Amino acid sequence: MTTSDGQRPAGSGILRHAPREQQWEPAVGGDEETAEAIDRHIETHFGPIASVWHEFASDLVNLHVYLVEPTPDRPYYTLVTSGMSELPMAVPDGHSPYAELMISLPADWPLSAGNFRDDAVSWPLGLLKMAARLPHEYRSWLGPWHSIPNGQPAEPYAPGVPFAGVLIAPMIRCADEAHTIVTAGGKEISLLALVPLHPAEMDLKVTSGTDALLDAFSRVDVSELFDPKRASSV
Repeated sequence: MTTSDGQRPAGSGILRHAPREQQWEPAVGGDEETAEAIDRHIETHFGPIASVWHEFASDLVNLHVYLVEPTPDRPYYTLVTSGMSELPMAVPDGHSPYAELMISLPADWPLSAGNFRDDAVSWPLGLLKMAARLPHEYRSWLGPWHSIPNGQPAEPYAPGVPFAGVLIAPMIRCADEAHTIVTAGGKEISLLALVPLHPAEMDLKVTSGTDALLDAFSRVDVSELFDPKRASSV
């Protein structure tokens, strides 16, 4: 998996779930300017916003997920977070402290309210929200080529689901301008994709690094458009 501008791994961080030191902390009022910029960005680059999954009692940040339905140009669903960028991440020098996350799902994904009681359907939404809150929970950061195993040892996200971790990666199915959200005040927010990983792919990333995983990806079709039937590249 190489981006349209030839970008290759700049980091190989692995964020693991660990006991959280701080207690649940209610989010303060949302950042209206940032939320408006995210709205505009989604509609410009992905399509009209069809609906939003809101949080009404949020921990640390007010985290919502926007849904764009399939369009002729993008014949699949697109889900984008809003709220992760309310707070800066604890980044090293030279990296953006603000980010939001996205994933695309096939057009036949059963996105109805009743189906979301089924973990086998709703886990991508939960994955987005978990990953978006994680750097604020652990005073860390997420950037391109970081990965998050689902527990230790990594376990599938839901019964019957063969994916047990996720890679944070640049998007490749969009224009370069879609990679960065810019607010009216000039705040720049990286928009990054989630790429679910099979257990063997997660193990390869942990043991051999990002380059080894991307070499394996060259044998399969991997992008921000999630394929639930994708075979492991390892």
